[in-house]
Amino acid sequence: MLQIHWFRQDLRLTDNPALTAACQQGLVLPVYILDNLNAGEWAMGGASRWWLHHSLCHLNQSLSGNLLVLQGDPCELLPSLVRATGAQGIHWNRCYEPWRILRDTRLKEQLHDTGVQVESHNGSLLWEPWQALKQDGKPYQVFTPFWRRGCLQGASPRQVIPAPQALNFPALGTSPYAERLGESGIAALNLLPHQPWDRSMRSTWKIGEDAARQSLQTFLDEGLGDYKQGRNFPARPHVSRLSPHLHFGEISPHQIWTEAQRRGIAQEADENLECFLSELGWREFSYSLLYHHPSLMRKNLQQKFDHFPWQNDEGLLQAWQHGETGFPLIDAGMRELWQTGYMHNRVRMVTGSFLVKNLLSHWHHGEDWFWDCLVDADLAANSASWQWIAGCGADAAPYFRVFNPVSQSERFDPQGHYIRRYVPEIAALPDRYLHNPSAAPTAVLKEAGIVLGKHYPKAVVDLKQSREQALAAFKQLGSRGQVP
Repeated sequence: MLQIHWFRQDLRLTDNPALTAACQQGLVLPVYILDNLNAGEWAMGGASRWWLHHSLCHLNQSLSGNLLVLQGDPCELLPSLVRATGAQGIHWNRCYEPWRILRDTRLKEQLHDTGVQVESHNGSLLWEPWQALKQDGKPYQVFTPFWRRGCLQGASPRQVIPAPQALNFPALGTSPYAERLGESGIAALNLLPHQPWDRSMRSTWKIGEDAARQSLQTFLDEGLGDYKQGRNFPARPHVSRLSPHLHFGEISPHQIWTEAQRRGIAQEADENLECFLSELGWREFSYSLLYHHPSLMRKNLQQKFDHFPWQNDEGLLQAWQHGETGFPLIDAGMRELWQTGYMHNRVRMVTGSFLVKNLLSHWHHGEDWFWDCLVDADLAANSASWQWIAGCGADAAPYFRVFNPVSQSERFDPQGHYIRRYVPEIAALPDRYLHNPSAAPTAVLKEAGIVLGKHYPKAVVDLKQSREQALAAFKQLGSRGQVP
């Protein structure tokens, strides 16, 4: 019996329940389909496409060059593939983006009508969104009870599934699909940029299933020990950087959960392990929000924000995007994003707060920029996080909580290691003035060889005034619509 395994956000062999199920039933035809048609405005951004190219190459190597790579609408391609190969079943791991749910539902109906067996599996979440519910059957809107009662008090995550011991592939050498096998099929997707803006990203990441497992082990060895405190300091190695591996499914949350728990048992679990596992919980919470609120990526959960008087100054937005705001922590974060496709989580919060509260730009602008620039751009996490920082989401940071980029960098990058790495033009400033060059005396700037407005931008806004303006705008909203 020939089974098709449709790879999606599960680009791995280990702990891949759909792939394992397909292998147990006979020959397996592994397929990846790039679907920009159904994705619409949520087709992958440039950084994600770059990562996907390399991840598919590694996956194809694991499959001995047998990955069939297609581009188009799966609702047309998969039924056609079934007819051409005589496949009797299709397996895939579930995805939770609204557009994918609509497409997959339609596809299942099509395939069932033709007598093809279709099985979907959970390869991406520790708990399904319809499992972690309140006693009244409604979804949680606050993280802590979601995590403690909805998840941790429920069934434990399943065991990790070993990679199939043997993969048997059908011969497609004389079929019309032969030219789309392996490297040639991946190259035909044109995922890599035409201009070499990815040069610095190449030296930043190792991509693929093996790299993901190694990254996890390195973090557990070197980063977990001081995770709860150390994760706040962007220059320290206390973050896992597993998010892109998780998004593309090069590693599963079950693998991370199991390895971290094993390490915790060996070393006596402490607050660092608990904190790290709760970050997996925030990922689960984001997916729950997206599943139960399918307009999360565009519609404010707190409906009163529909009336917020955003200013949306194009010049200020571009200064933020290009890392030229005059606030070094903001600029360092935005340059890290551009150069590496990644930004430290503490800095993500500060840059997000600055955009929506100090610059009064709609959170959609930040969401769209991150979607294009992040290698870990994930619809659930990106949407939920931007709503959180804007104050309009579920369990959101209150709008009156405005992160001060100067005090944040003084506290979490006191020696300026992070800032000096990404904003080298002000590296000569003493630590005292590095965090806010606009406040440095003329003599200090001159000694460092810096002319504000020439070598480094002047601050684009006054932090105190912009904060007061944002709070005044928020106050006008009153208590209009809350989370439904």
